[in-house]
Amino acid sequence: MNDTTPSTTSGFRDRFDREPAGLWFGPGRVNLIGEHTDYNDGFVFPFAINRRAVVALALRDDRMLRVASSFTEEIVEISLDDLSPETVSGWSAYPLGVAWALGQKGADLSAVTGFDIFIDSDVPIGAGLSSSAAIECATAVALDEVWNLGFDKQVLVRVGQLAENEVVGAPTGILDQSASLLGETDSAVFLDCRSFESEVIPLGFDDAGLELLVIDTKVSHAHATGGYASRRASCETGARLMGVSSLRDLTVDDLPRAATTLDDETFRRVRHILTENQRVLDTVRVLREEGPGAIGALLDASHASMRDDFEISVAELDLAVDTARAAGALGARMTGGGFGGSAIALTPHALIPAVQQAVSAAFAAAGFTAPDMFVVRAAAGAARES
Repeated sequence: MNDTTPSTTSGFRDRFDREPAGLWFGPGRVNLIGEHTDYNDGFVFPFAINRRAVVALALRDDRMLRVASSFTEEIVEISLDDLSPETVSGWSAYPLGVAWALGQKGADLSAVTGFDIFIDSDVPIGAGLSSSAAIECATAVALDEVWNLGFDKQVLVRVGQLAENEVVGAPTGILDQSASLLGETDSAVFLDCRSFESEVIPLGFDDAGLELLVIDTKVSHAHATGGYASRRASCETGARLMGVSSLRDLTVDDLPRAATTLDDETFRRVRHILTENQRVLDTVRVLREEGPGAIGALLDASHASMRDDFEISVAELDLAVDTARAAGALGARMTGGGFGGSAIALTPHALIPAVQQAVSAAFAAAGFTAPDMFVVRAAAGAARES
């Protein structure tokens, strides 16, 4: 049982003075490799983690939606009849956006009642572990059940993305929601973002004596702000100038033509996407053929590409990656949308304390805020808790 479960139940009781109908959870995610490729119709390889959002929910006998959380004393209230991207904002946009998006994907919102929902989470906010998708997916599986919608998880992935795009205002792809909904224990989700086909691939970290260490730099980021959107715009420009509908239509073999067609900055953005797609395919292949101990160089190359070509790293992320590698990690990279957040380091179990100590010392020497470090495990996707 998740540590947040008892507090989620008591939080619901305290705010709404009644019992919830149930508890549902949505995990955060780590993207092992494949960054910014999702909205380019490319390949990604994330997994759900054992950090998650838990929601307690009960239906009402009227049309009101009431949203509360452990993050604030505020209770947000709105009628289902008034629900739209223009009428919600702030933290409540994540669960309320899901309710709206379910209607856009076929749910008859005129035939359902309102609800009370209380949200708790141990997914760090702003760490690049998709605390937002965790809330969206927990809410989606809860409402799918209590509203008797019968949507499959692939539809709920699109619901979460629509909420993120149209209500929250972040131009993200389907990576986060796919990991949160489709994840399985000790496995990652190999996802084709063009066809939406997915395959669960065993990671084998446990058998290989490996851990994935998350290094939260405490440099907060926000996808709805400029850097993420400008990178997406650069990718769209590159595709248009290369005469394709999406960068997915190009491969690394097209890079020489791209170099003569595009300005330097756009070329480097495109080069990251094309090489990152290839790195995802290579990572899946190497896992199958050689095991997880052999993927370190691909993680390192991914970070270098994000640092130099896509320019979404920051000094704290670079220091975390370089220090972890020097202290014994097999490979390391920033993960998530960039401009802050977390790095991940694939590390032999016995070396975790040494890596943590080295990173802490390096951050202190640089005058950076002390990072938060913890091991994550690949976990099951969003579902009913109780």
